[in-house]
Amino acid sequence: MPYIVTLTLNPTVDKSTTTGQIIPDHKLRCAPPKFEPGGGGINVSRALKRLGTESVAVFPVGGPAGLLLQELLSKEDILQQPVVTVGRTRENFIVVDASTGHQYRFGMPGTELAETEQQQVLTALKSLPGNPDFLVISGSVPPGVEPEFLVKIVQAAKARGVKVVVDTSGPALYRLLEEGVYLAKPNVGELSRMANIDELDNEAVAQTAHALVRDGKCEIVVTSLGPQGACVVTRDLVDHVPAPAVKKRSTVGAGDSMVAGLVYGLSTGLSVRETVRLGIACGSAATMNPGTELFRKDDVDRLYSWLLQNTMLPSAA
Repeated sequence: MPYIVTLTLNPTVDKSTTTGQIIPDHKLRCAPPKFEPGGGGINVSRALKRLGTESVAVFPVGGPAGLLLQELLSKEDILQQPVVTVGRTRENFIVVDASTGHQYRFGMPGTELAETEQQQVLTALKSLPGNPDFLVISGSVPPGVEPEFLVKIVQAAKARGVKVVVDTSGPALYRLLEEGVYLAKPNVGELSRMANIDELDNEAVAQTAHALVRDGKCEIVVTSLGPQGACVVTRDLVDHVPAPAVKKRSTVGAGDSMVAGLVYGLSTGLSVRETVRLGIACGSAATMNPGTELFRKDDVDRLYSWLLQNTMLPSAA
């Protein structure tokens, strides 16, 4: 079994509920809340578990919400390496308006991660036994964490021969690309900002991603195009893959589910073209479920089979 580690610097407990109708200034009666672990890398670990592989989730944790986060992960049998901090773990809030089906997502900022706590995270990663096959750095960065700290993590991982997968945004993403990673999953907006272009068409997406590969910033770029699917680029491949049509109920965790599919595919020997289709299947399947629920494995299998049958023509490459 592959040895995969995920890092979530800004974890959360996601609290979701439904109300009949959202009306300003009214007291809204809500359904009993549902609590789930959240944050980029944590969701990747949860999704990998559903695909049938283990991973070790490394994350800072503090306060009552932090204890709840660990409890929720234990219930899902997720291997954990928590780093106890002074600051409280954040909580996000998601409400569905039953009258419209619209989802309202309230994301709270994380508490500051002190330099001493950052060092504890780095020590925890370095102290893991053996050499992981993959390190997935995913999610937002909390206050107090500069991009150079992430560079130290990547440098330590690469020194051990670990393949680094990055799914973050802004200065952290740009600096990690300068350092060089194995796989990056920017969305089309991030790629547009890198190219300093307001909007990118499919050809420009491929060209911009190929420049990242050519310049040694990563070996594989998977650009998420939302409902249009994704574009995967390597030194020898450009493949635009459409997303299957599904009934969308929530987008929470879709990007993290896609990353899990990509890492699972690469770690189990799938080709890059098969891997990106598995990633799209996982991301699309996650949108089919309400609230903060991730994908169901049977939905992934069905969508992946459809993608293999309908989008693997030679002309797609």
